[in-house]
Amino acid sequence: MSAAFAAPGWLHAVSIAALLLGAACALLLSVEVVRHPQHMTVMNVVWPVSALFGSVAVVWAYFRYGRLATMEAHHRAKERGEKPPNMTGTPFVVMVGKGALHCGSGCMLGDVAAEWLAFLVPAVAVWFGWQWAFEEKMYAVWALDFVFAYALGIVFQYYAIVPMRGLSPGEGLVAALKADTLSLIAWQVGMYGLMALVQFWLFPRLAGQRAPVNSVEFWFAMQLAMVAGYLTSYPVNWWLVGSGIKERM
Repeated sequence: MSAAFAAPGWLHAVSIAALLLGAACALLLSVEVVRHPQHMTVMNVVWPVSALFGSVAVVWAYFRYGRLATMEAHHRAKERGEKPPNMTGTPFVVMVGKGALHCGSGCMLGDVAAEWLAFLVPAVAVWFGWQWAFEEKMYAVWALDFVFAYALGIVFQYYAIVPMRGLSPGEGLVAALKADTLSLIAWQVGMYGLMALVQFWLFPRLAGQRAPVNSVEFWFAMQLAMVAGYLTSYPVNWWLVGSGIKERM
């Protein structure tokens, strides 16, 4: 593949605008969670990271529902002897969405780290199957993506479940595996599916080749892929949250 990626001007401009919007939304929510920390500590990471791909929609969700789950709101409710406002003021459909974002933020961080690692150190892709298990480097990188995303997803889930249920480390790890495995697989299916469509079909038609990792078009596609991952993981999270395997947030 040639190093030069000649995308149409409109696509380049849209990609830059989408990435800047995501970055601005993430910065806004980073400031917000510093000023108003979430009761569930890991959500201080989930909200800004989710804004990188969900941008305005995630910002709206935070101000509409995320503010109900701050430490301040929980302390005020506790002083009045009431249930936390996020449990009484958050519809089930939103709780499911927050659960999906909780999984997706770990996926997002893992995928970003894996993609750049494989780009900067190509030997890593070889370790994960390129040239001996997969002819396409992308498939080997996807294997690396999954490992990174799964590891971070379990960490995120662990630090959500253990404090809420008061579990031991071993019990917490088992609970995190149960809560996150199916959700993460469903997320990655949507993410991989859209990236495959864009990289194997759309970009070759628009620019004559696939977008490299060091292009804004690649990361714009990744934003869209994360949205696709959210959609494919939502039904799984509905079942996980409804059955009590995953915590209501």
